[in-house]
Order: sequence, then structure tokens, then C-alpha cells
Amino acid sequence: MLTTERSRARQMNAGAARARDADVLLFLHADTRLPTDADARIAAAQAAGARWGRFDVRIDGRSPWLRWIARLMNLRSRLTGICTGDQAIFVERRLFEQLRGYADVPLMEDIEFSRRARALALPAAIPVPVVTSGRRWEQRGIWQTIWLMWSLRWRYWRGEDPAALAREYQEVR
Repeated sequence: MLTTERSRARQMNAGAARARDADVLLFLHADTRLPTDADARIAAAQAAGARWGRFDVRIDGRSPWLRWIARLMNLRSRLTGICTGDQAIFVERRLFEQLRGYADVPLMEDIEFSRRARALALPAAIPVPVVTSGRRWEQRGIWQTIWLMWSLRWRYWRGEDPAALAREYQEVR
């Protein structure tokens, strides 16, 4: 068992440090399931030259809007090269270490990591989806969640302090 401080970035960095024998690291949210052949898909992406990347995502839930949200998330990632944790980010250990892992920020660590990684190599987009839970989307409300996430991303992009954004995000959670 691995114990570390609260902070997704710190936890992922600690996990990567523990996995010393791994040539490829995979960062997966607890409520996300990989396709059964994920390892073969990642190996194929690497064989094609990918140093890092992500899977498409499907959001599991009752609302038909979740299907559209997932499609738009996947399109956004393809167009921008920005990957989010819901998409199961994978990365070569060498690249991860070159980037010094995830930055110690309390929110948007995946977006910040994607920006730095994208500057060195374009991400692979594996079209077979991981399946992530839509529970929070449905509990919080679809449109409220869209507004919250886009608002936080916009403000982060404009340079607002990630700690302030994280406090706001935690209040909503």
C-alpha cells in the first residue's frame, strides 16, 4: 500500500515513483474502467511512435446528454492535444521523468501536464473508449457541471491561481 498527502498530482507522482520497473505509466481515475485490451492498444500506439496519449472516453449514466458530452470531450482532445484524467493518460517513463512528472498544483494537473508533454510530442488518441462514471454529472446536474468545468478551465487558462480554483471546485463537490 502507498500512502501520500492529499493532492492528485502528488499521489500520481508517488505511484509513478513506486512503479520503477515500468517503461510506460498509466494514470487511471478510480471510477474509470479500461478496455480489456488496453495494454495491447497502448503498445500499438507506442509502436506507431507515440510517447504519450489517452483513450477516448464514454461516460456511463442514464442521461443521453452524457454520450454527447463524451463525444465533445474526445473531439476537444483531438483538436487541442489536451488530455484529461478521465481519458486514462499513458506516458513513457522517460518522457514523464523528463517532464518531472505532474506539477504540484491542486487542480488542472492533467491539463498542465498535457501542455508540457504536447510541446515535446503529440498525444496518441486511442479510439477505443475507457468507461467512466457519470454519477457526479447526474448528481450535480449536466448543465451545471458543464458550466463549472468550462468556467474553471477558462479561468485557469487566463492565469487564475489553481489553489483558488481548487477551493471553488471542492466547495461544489
